[in-house]
Amino acid sequence: MKTSEPYLNPSLTIKDLAEKLTIPVKDLSTLINLYMDKHFFDFINEYRIEKAKEVLRDPLQKDLTILEILYKVGFNSKSSFSTSFKKHTGTTPTNYRNTPH
Repeated sequence: MKTSEPYLNPSLTIKDLAEKLTIPVKDLSTLINLYMDKHFFDFINEYRIEKAKEVLRDPLQKDLTILEILYKVGFNSKSSFSTSFKKHTGTTPTNYRNTPH
C-alpha cells in the first residue's frame, strides 16, 4: 500500500486491490474486516488521510488548495474528505495545515 499507493486512485475498489495483490476478493475482505476491524473504505481512507497530512505539512505544497489536495490523495468529494479527515485526526484539514507539527 505504501510503495505503490493504489489508494490514490479515487475509483479503487476492493476487487481492484485484490487483483493487484493476486488474492480472492473474499479473502481480502476477511483480512480487512476481521484482522483490522475496518471496512474497506475506512482502510483505504486512512492511507489517503495520511497522505493528505504529508501534503498539508509540506511547505513546498502550501499553495495547494484543500480541494486540490483531496483530489491528489484519492478523494472525489470535499464532504467525504472533510468527514474522514476529522474522524481520523480530530481536526479539519485547514486547522491541521495551520498548526505547527
